[in-house]
Amino acid sequence: MEAVLKNVGRTVELLAVAAHSGVVNEWDEQTVTRAFHWARYCEHIYSRFHGNPVIRGVLEKQLQLTNHSLKEALPEYNAVSFLDLGRCQDLLLLWLLNNSALPISIMKMLFETKASADSTSSNYEDVRGLCSQIIQCKSACTVLRPLLGVPPVGADAEVQGEMLMERLGSTLSQSSDPLRAEDFLSSVLQEFEVAAEHLCPVIAAALLTTTDSAAQTASQDFLLDWLQSRRGTLQHVCTALPSKVLADLAKRHQKFRDAFCKLLKRWASEMEYRVTEGEWVHAATSSAVSFQKMTEHYLALFEACPSLRTEIEDELNARRIADGDFDVRGLSVWGDILLALRK
Repeated sequence: MEAVLKNVGRTVELLAVAAHSGVVNEWDEQTVTRAFHWARYCEHIYSRFHGNPVIRGVLEKQLQLTNHSLKEALPEYNAVSFLDLGRCQDLLLLWLLNNSALPISIMKMLFETKASADSTSSNYEDVRGLCSQIIQCKSACTVLRPLLGVPPVGADAEVQGEMLMERLGSTLSQSSDPLRAEDFLSSVLQEFEVAAEHLCPVIAAALLTTTDSAAQTASQDFLLDWLQSRRGTLQHVCTALPSKVLADLAKRHQKFRDAFCKLLKRWASEMEYRVTEGEWVHAATSSAVSFQKMTEHYLALFEACPSLRTEIEDELNARRIADGDFDVRGLSVWGDILLALRK
């Protein structure tokens, strides 16, 4: 076990070098091959021990020590978690490509479309053309996607949504402490500031993933509860996603449907009528949902969940009456929403 801990620690240090050190300028094909060899070793360790809470705990302690020492040496260093060991090769490739010191020769090797004539050693087979293989797979998906039907959130988001569910399910299965899963989701949330347009479809895809697995259902329920506990995140998701995707989520999940309907009513209650513009606008400038977009959300929701229409229209009408029962446009947001829906 001591040797395993040492190897994992050294590989994490290798990842840090790949990401932040100019030393990679001196790397050659053999060095890169060895680096990916150790990355695959960590993936094997993750696969073998992620279900063993005792050994996993020991490995996580080793990672904490290694991360701490690396953070002191490299302030820009991003800590590697136990879950990250399961995608160690992906991290290595990503961090190498983002390191400006990486030699052009290594870049060419990673993007090769076929092995060079002078590279007969099998040691290089796994890393040569690695990026080209990824590009080819994505190209194949692009060609085949029209035959299979385009996912509502995009093929990339669909794949990453499945990965998110797998990671969340693994975290939940390994610990009875929900804080671990919440920490994992919070680490995802941190990316919203820089990649909201990308992450919102991923979350939607995760919730739309279809399996008969009880673990999958538990993961989706946990993600929904997490979203509801963070109103700002839920609003961000509902602001960024198209009406059709939000309606699909509402149709699939009762929890999301209830939260979405509640959010729509809150958005409406925050609107004020501006006579100069002749339309309802949000008093809170931070909200990006217009009156027209809110109407589109309601119509998509009615199409996905027809049984909701009567219930929602009755509630809107009751709120309109409470505002004075006027039929004049601009006096009650509820009456104007109702009018727009009935058109």
